[in-house]
Amino acid sequence: MMRENTHEAEHKAVVRRIAPECMVLLKSDGSFPLETPGKLALYGNGARRTIKGGTGSGDVNVVHYVTVEEGLRDAGFTITTQDWLDSYDALWAESNKAFKAGIKKKIAAEGISAIMLGIGAIMTEPDYDLPMTGEGDTAVYVLSRVSGEGSDRSAIQGDFQLTQTEIKNILQLQKQYQRFLLVLNVGGVVDLSPVADMVSNILLLSQTGMELGNAFADVLLGKAYPSGKLASTWAKWEDYCHEGDFGNANDTRYKEGVYVGYRYFDSVGREPWLPFGFGLGYTTFEIHAVGAVADGSRITVTAQIKNTGGHLGKEVVQLYVSVPAGKLDQPYQVLAAFEKTDELKPGEVQTVSLSFCLEDLASFDAETSCAILEQGNYVLHIGNSSRSTVPCANVVLDGDAVVQRLDHVGGATDFVDWKPERPAVVTVPENVPTLHIAAGSIQKKAAKAPTVDPAVSELVKTMSNSELAYLCVGGFREEGSKSFIGNAGMQVAGAAGETTSNFIDRAVPALVMADGPAGLRLSRAYGIDEEGIYLLDNGVFDELKDLLPDEVIALLGLKQERPQRNGTIYHQNCTAIPVGVALAQSWSTSVCQECGDLVGAEMECFGIHLWLAPALNIHRLPLCGRNFEYFSEDPLISGKMAAAITLGVQKHPGRGVTIKHFCCNNQETNRMHSNSIVGERALRDIYLKGFQIAIEESAPATVMSSYNLLNGEHTAHRKDLMETVLRDEWGFDGIVMSDWVSGNLNNPDNKYPGAIASGTIKAGNDLMMPGGPHDHQDLLQALEDQDAAYPLCRADLERCAARVIMLARRLGANG
Repeated sequence: MMRENTHEAEHKAVVRRIAPECMVLLKSDGSFPLETPGKLALYGNGARRTIKGGTGSGDVNVVHYVTVEEGLRDAGFTITTQDWLDSYDALWAESNKAFKAGIKKKIAAEGISAIMLGIGAIMTEPDYDLPMTGEGDTAVYVLSRVSGEGSDRSAIQGDFQLTQTEIKNILQLQKQYQRFLLVLNVGGVVDLSPVADMVSNILLLSQTGMELGNAFADVLLGKAYPSGKLASTWAKWEDYCHEGDFGNANDTRYKEGVYVGYRYFDSVGREPWLPFGFGLGYTTFEIHAVGAVADGSRITVTAQIKNTGGHLGKEVVQLYVSVPAGKLDQPYQVLAAFEKTDELKPGEVQTVSLSFCLEDLASFDAETSCAILEQGNYVLHIGNSSRSTVPCANVVLDGDAVVQRLDHVGGATDFVDWKPERPAVVTVPENVPTLHIAAGSIQKKAAKAPTVDPAVSELVKTMSNSELAYLCVGGFREEGSKSFIGNAGMQVAGAAGETTSNFIDRAVPALVMADGPAGLRLSRAYGIDEEGIYLLDNGVFDELKDLLPDEVIALLGLKQERPQRNGTIYHQNCTAIPVGVALAQSWSTSVCQECGDLVGAEMECFGIHLWLAPALNIHRLPLCGRNFEYFSEDPLISGKMAAAITLGVQKHPGRGVTIKHFCCNNQETNRMHSNSIVGERALRDIYLKGFQIAIEESAPATVMSSYNLLNGEHTAHRKDLMETVLRDEWGFDGIVMSDWVSGNLNNPDNKYPGAIASGTIKAGNDLMMPGGPHDHQDLLQALEDQDAAYPLCRADLERCAARVIMLARRLGANG
């Protein structure tokens, strides 16, 4: 379906306006903002080669995005470092040429099994020696790091750490110029310890989409201001919790349990460089708690926030709770609620309310398989970061309470979760309100499994086994799909895939899916002639054409020269919004909902039913290659932001989101065959919690299972995840789809095989994507062969097919 692109200017304006809310001012001596544009010395790998977002399926194919250099020039600045920028471009190109040659050599040696190396490989920043001689009294150094799908980051110079060149140049600029600003154009944590104490002004620009350069110029000139807060802790690599493993190709043990991110730092008293929730602004604020009340088990804290500085600004008020340790050990504190103020003028005061239910703080007790609250003091702390709070209330629960009786899920581990030898001491405050809660007032949660439309149940009973199997795999041409990322769709150019179109005559429309989560990933241009839609490029493979040996190109059925066709050319100009971690840094559900609304409008424009986003896996450690597209180390932030985006998208009739990757997809190393070994308490309290919040608060249309295994079995094969948790406990009434080609890249060197269609359908993972003849045949064989690895009965197919039909009718009826 083609519609006129009428949204472009409006959506660019939205991204430019909200981007500063995602930026975090990390250090300031008051030198910025500048009053007027003038001469400016601009340096750094991100000055001209600015990064709008990460690589892989989450990238957005935009017509153009504004770099820092371009935004500053357009704002009236005179850039005095043209020679430096040109020289850097030349040396970067030379380094990148050698980098690509090395990747191509590895792929040639290892064949198609190494293709994901090419997709995710990132060149580390090179060292060099260029003179720093720009004119003017103001300098900006833009430090960039790119990361992406398929490859994790490394704790080495040029990636997580600064290079010697970067350290030397940054410190020289700090001494050389009257005003100096270090700008971080990054999607994740960088260790700034060699320069952090010496540099006076640091701005986390992040990767805020296609208007990034213009938005930065607005912030530099005070036309806008940064109001974000960190959504993850920033520290040296060695200071993070390393009780568990990271990046192991086969088995990765999450031995640290629930002590992830600030939960670890706050509990062991280790000082990070910058704590979770931290962020400055062009102004300052005072926060005062003025009251706390209980209504049943709901706690509400009221606070007054005053702008005590000389600029406009917004503050984020954060409420943490220290849960009493009894039978279960507990982190020092957990985030329970947050609220971002309106824009406040100097001297202006706003009153905000922060609420949460005590049930939300329940912890999983593996011995009883219950979510429980233990009696004792629940101490509330209010402030503007996890390390800048004051006690504001004490909630006393008079007895233990069971919040929900649950089934054991996720499988077993071969270890006991780590906990601190010396638990953090929580002091019960004096002179703050004390609220008494009776254990009997705690609300018990009940199972709420969804139902199936009776008419659809009758329809699937009339279908043949083959027809049901087609419904349970993605739509494909009979020759099969050879897509890894994108271009598996047939109705929209560059779409990631779609459900089957075999049953349109039975009112089961095909649903078209587009990648995310920084916007829609579609082909920018395509043609239509008498043979139908054709692509003008090979999608992600054109990005890799310099890396793929000829034999791999032949194996994939790709050609470097495409056949000439002379149809009418159409354009799909999509908008790149801030990456996930940047949106989380806004600490604003309204910003996230607005971005969802923007994406939903473009879905309507281009005929997309399902957006394969948002992604809300936890920042377990900062080296995960996809942390840029995930939100936070905290499940509350992750769930709330995902829910807000979902509500924004799904306000558009016929449009749905796909929250992903369910679950424990916390590394990219060997991602299709890696086994995440996670204890059940950590699984439920950390890694599933955000998904639960998003599902219960926003009812997303679909969920995507993750590539990895969980405790020895692929997540897509785990009925306890697909049915028990998602549907029976949380009431999820959409469909679950696999991630793309989950089982198609098997390698004999892998300890674990890939997922297969029969395993997914048996578990209740309704749809195997992107779909191909081998998936369809696997389902039919599993019906006939009860000795198959995952034998199926017809009821398995009927159950999953019915859910696909219900969603197709719900969304497809609106185009």
